[in-house]
Amino acid sequence: MGIKSLLGKIKKELRVLKGKAAKNKSYTSSKTYATKEEAALHYTKSVERLFDINSWSDIEEIPAQFQLFDRSGEKKYSPDLPQINDYILIEFTGPLPINWVKICNVSIKEDSAQFTVRPSSDPLATDKKTPVTSHFFKNKSRSVFKVSLHKNTITAQEIGTDETINNRGREAGDRKLINTMIAEAGWAGFQKFQWEILTSYLCLGMDAKK
Repeated sequence: MGIKSLLGKIKKELRVLKGKAAKNKSYTSSKTYATKEEAALHYTKSVERLFDINSWSDIEEIPAQFQLFDRSGEKKYSPDLPQINDYILIEFTGPLPINWVKICNVSIKEDSAQFTVRPSSDPLATDKKTPVTSHFFKNKSRSVFKVSLHKNTITAQEIGTDETINNRGREAGDRKLINTMIAEAGWAGFQKFQWEILTSYLCLGMDAKK
């Protein structure tokens, strides 16, 4: 890598660290079956796992809890399906702030199923006037969770786009430092660890053990 390219990379990373630039990240797992018929049979289970968001908490290796809420802030329980404008509460192990995302798209087709989330404010907060995003990424960031079937292979993906650290202005509230630390830790390897476990679970490469 030349000096000019290296300097450009450093400058971009500094802008990312300051919440002025974004990253795109994706994680994929797949499982191939002996026949199309067998894959189609197991694909139904993959779709069930994708939309049973609460059950993600049962994956022993993932150090996070997931809880689905409706648009009014009431808990939803399995097998309730996620809907547009539902919320997901994400709680990490340890003394870290809770994080909220809002479902902004749901798509179900014959050979693919997915939903998209974006960071959101806390729907349970009593103060609705302060536009604080309760997540370490900015509101413009998006994450797609997807399973698909092609011939005799099931593929599961987590696709993150415009991942921008929420550490500037009113949107970050008093979370600027901790948001930076969580986001950087995620990009350094935690995201890869967590989402590859989840995508493996979604494509039936592993079972929940809790």
